[in-house]
Amino acid sequence: MSNRLNTTPNDLRAFWMPFTANRQFKKEPRLFVSAKDMYYQTHDGRQVLDGTAGLWCVNAGHCRPKITEAIREQAGELDYAPAFQLGHPKAFELANRLVDIAPEGMDHVLYTNSGSESVETALKVALAYHRVKGNGSRFRLIGRERGYHGVNFGGISVGGIVSNRKMFGTLLTGVDHMPHTHQPGKNAFTRGQPEHGGDLASELERIVTLHDASTIAAVIVEPIAGSTGVLIPPKGYLQKLRELCTKHGILLIFDEVITGFGRLGAPFAAQYYDVKPDMITTAKGLTNGVIPMGAVFVTGEIHDAFMSGPEHMIEFFHGYTYSGNPIASAAALATLDTYKEEGLLTRAAELSNYWADALHSLKDCPNVIDIRNTGLIGAIELDPIAGEPTKRAFTAFLKAYEKGLLIRTTGDIIALSPPLIIEKHHIDELFGKLREILQSNI
Repeated sequence: MSNRLNTTPNDLRAFWMPFTANRQFKKEPRLFVSAKDMYYQTHDGRQVLDGTAGLWCVNAGHCRPKITEAIREQAGELDYAPAFQLGHPKAFELANRLVDIAPEGMDHVLYTNSGSESVETALKVALAYHRVKGNGSRFRLIGRERGYHGVNFGGISVGGIVSNRKMFGTLLTGVDHMPHTHQPGKNAFTRGQPEHGGDLASELERIVTLHDASTIAAVIVEPIAGSTGVLIPPKGYLQKLRELCTKHGILLIFDEVITGFGRLGAPFAAQYYDVKPDMITTAKGLTNGVIPMGAVFVTGEIHDAFMSGPEHMIEFFHGYTYSGNPIASAAALATLDTYKEEGLLTRAAELSNYWADALHSLKDCPNVIDIRNTGLIGAIELDPIAGEPTKRAFTAFLKAYEKGLLIRTTGDIIALSPPLIIEKHHIDELFGKLREILQSNI
């Protein structure tokens, strides 16, 4: 950990911070100035245990040497190369490495710069796929209540978090939503998949009856709905969704921006739950959060549908200036190397029981109304303060920071997803501090 400390900037006004209570923050800034492995260091010299892998993304821990060195070398060798009609070797090498760890049949990769862009890309692929197959009537996109699929217009249209949607007008047309799967009255304090709620996948049949399958292009869901507060899929739910999509010729997209790259104890949730979608969106853990990059995995069937017509013609009019950026590609390759060398893509399976025991040990704390977990991910749902929603969890967040612990809150839910390098003594520290906070009458 670096001993060099940066003082607070003398003026915080210019930066309009994302998803932040800006006025509160700028009165009492919380600034990180360095990081190493499991810990951040603050501007006032304190260590903070990272209980959230940054923002669900730093799966291999902070400032890992192989990744930082790969970035340094690449920046001095090839800083940028156009991705339109040109390429560079590392983008192709990375794509091959990615399909090697992806579910069988996910044979091709499109690059993006974020999870939001990955979602936009997958939705566009779905619409275009049906058109090139002669099924242009399939224009509808189906999301889910409480779903989070980034912050671009497509993502918030299929997403189902009201605060992310209510300010922005009519959004995309032709979008419908399935109900969420959160049933705390039936599934409270569940370890792993809940027993109740698998039948909610059949709500897709209701939507098909309303709109007709011939108008529906794709269904997009997070295998585990992360940003809304860690909603674990009930037993049989994802399998039933796959069955119904296949039955009606609808593409199934898994948004694995959070669950991808080892979070559950397998490279992807599709493998963990043994359900094969038609596309997978990723980002975050792809580069260990170091440099923006995302990727969309598609099946060979989807890819090949576009590979017709004159060979000199562009098959799919979509992409980004930084698709497969050389430095991002180098960071991703080094990240995959780190995951492989340290067994991080499956490490969550080894620690999941210890993690679950520690998490559920907080069941007796004041105001805790639910706890849920899978792999190295967990949530503690708190009873909201009457008339002041989100305040109890936000107070916990502030107290955690004071005690040297980083947690994530959404509504009145504490979400946890530590770097996959976490050791048992870190788990003990994390939940020991959380117990103190929850018992402090927040």
